[in-house]
Amino acid sequence: MRMFINGLKYIIPCHNRQSRKSIEQFVIEQYQSISTTVKNCLKDHRLSTIDERAKQAFSQLKGIFIQRLLRHRSDIVIHRTDKSKVFYIGKVTGFERKAEEYILKTEAYKEISNSRCPLSDILYAVQTLLTHLVIQKGLTDQQRTKISPKLHNLELGHYHGLPKPHKPGTPLRPIIACIHGSTSSISKFVNDLLAPIFLNVAREATFINGIDAIRKLEKYVLDEYFQSTTKFVTVDVTDLYRMIPREGASQTLMRF
Repeated sequence: MRMFINGLKYIIPCHNRQSRKSIEQFVIEQYQSISTTVKNCLKDHRLSTIDERAKQAFSQLKGIFIQRLLRHRSDIVIHRTDKSKVFYIGKVTGFERKAEEYILKTEAYKEISNSRCPLSDILYAVQTLLTHLVIQKGLTDQQRTKISPKLHNLELGHYHGLPKPHKPGTPLRPIIACIHGSTSSISKFVNDLLAPIFLNVAREATFINGIDAIRKLEKYVLDEYFQSTTKFVTVDVTDLYRMIPREGASQTLMRF
């Protein structure tokens, strides 16, 4: 289960035996020991230990001890969140429990419990499919070369969760890391083909950015569609990776 917490910006814990002292006591003892040494050194050189700059430096020193202590706690996980400039600090057991609950609820993921990695099977299936498409004149040799898996950095797509501290209970936002997966080049190739068609069809209902949304709203008002009964609706998408059924997606692609 440790793969579920090894997301981006994960700080690998040290496996040293933990001290029986409390965190506060450990930090205070180390801080007092080093700060006393530093203060004595400053006094020997007739430098102030109580001016504003010194107070700020000693405050930062205490913060450094806390950071070092957290990095050496194997039962604590430090992880970036889905909001910028925000970090989550919590218990590893709680993080693993939330990941397990999500996997059981969605039934969309499997834990690799043995030494056999399915990456080779996936790679073989992709290469076989691309060869078949070339034989059937569905792809050219140049296109197959372009979208074939890159073997030098190939890896198995895996799940990790980003904590959402702004939500009750701090749930995990599922992230599927597959940028170096067997099908990532195919996905980009198909997206480049379909994106212009989709944008041409759905342009009027698609906002590129905030400015585009405001301009669309202004036009909506000028066209006298805006009424006192007009409603603005926000949508919170959950389980993004599994909410679109495969059959429905295939039928939609065929219509395009």
